[in-house]
Amino acid sequence: MMETKVNFAAVGAFVIALAAVLVAAILWLASGGAFQKKYDPYLAISEESVAGLNLNAPVKFNGVDVGKVRLIQLDPSNPNRVNLLFAIERGTPIKEDTLAVLKTQGLTGIAYVELSGGADNVPLLRPTEANPYPLIRTKPSLSARLENVLTSVLSKLDNTSNNLNAMLSAENQAAFKSALADIASVAHTLAARKETIDSGLTNAARTFENSAQATKKLESVIDRIGRSADSVEKMGNEVAKTSASTGKTVNSVGHDIKRLTAETMPELERLLRELSVLSISLRRLSDQTERNPAGLLFGHKPVPNGPGESSRGAQKP
Repeated sequence: MMETKVNFAAVGAFVIALAAVLVAAILWLASGGAFQKKYDPYLAISEESVAGLNLNAPVKFNGVDVGKVRLIQLDPSNPNRVNLLFAIERGTPIKEDTLAVLKTQGLTGIAYVELSGGADNVPLLRPTEANPYPLIRTKPSLSARLENVLTSVLSKLDNTSNNLNAMLSAENQAAFKSALADIASVAHTLAARKETIDSGLTNAARTFENSAQATKKLESVIDRIGRSADSVEKMGNEVAKTSASTGKTVNSVGHDIKRLTAETMPELERLLRELSVLSISLRRLSDQTERNPAGLLFGHKPVPNGPGESSRGAQKP
C-alpha cells in the first residue's frame, strides 16, 4: 500500500490566505460593506465659543443624526471665529437657507450641532470659488442669546444704579428735605386757616349768585330802556309829521296865522332837537349797559391818564 504525500507548505499557504480573506470580509462587513454610507464635507463658521463641542460630535438635522464633526480649528485670518468641518451623509438636503446652531443635550451638557431649514423652492448648497466646501450659515446659540440679553440687562441696571446714586446725592437729599418742609408748612397754614378759606369760598359763591340775579334784572332794565328809546324816536317822528302838517296849514291861512307860526316854529324845532338828543342818549345808555351790565351797579372806571398828563392836571377845570 502506497502512502500519499501531503504538501504542508501549500496547505499552510491556503490556510493563511483563507484567514486573510475572512479577516478582510469581517472588516468590510464591520465598516458597512455594500451598505457603507458616503459623506460630503461641509464648512460652518461660528463667531461664538464652541466650548463642549468635541471631534466626532453628532450633527443632527431636525433631531436626526446625519453626520459628524470632523475638524474644529480657529480661523487663521480672524481668531474670533472658529471653523467647523462637518461630514454629512450624501443625499441630506442641505440648502442655501439651512442654518447651523450649537446646542447641548440634556443635563450632561454634551454639545452637538443642530441643522434646520430647507424650503422646497430653495436650491441646494454648493461650493463656491471662495470656499472649496459648501458654507453653512450659523446663528447664535441659546446660551449666546441669553448671555447677550443678560449683558444688556446688567448694563441697564448699572446705569439705573448710577442715576439713582446721582439722584440720592447729599445735595439732592438736602433739597428734598427742604421741599418736604415747605410742603408741610403750607399744609399746616392751610389747615390753620381752613375756616377762613371755607368762609371766603362761601362768600364768593354768594357773590356769584347775586351777580347772576343782578344780570337777570339788568336784562329787563335794558329791554325797558330800549323800548323807551323806541318810544322817544316814535314821538319825534310824530312831532316831525305834525310840524310838516302845521307848515302846510300855515301856508293856507291868512297873514296873521303865519305871524303866529313864525313865533312858534323855532320853539318846535328846539323841542325836536332836544328829543333827538334824548333819543341818542338813551340809545348810548342801552348799548353801554349791554356791553357792561355791571357798570349800571358799580359805575364805570375812570379813563386812565394819557401821556404827559398827571392826576393833578386832570383835576383842573
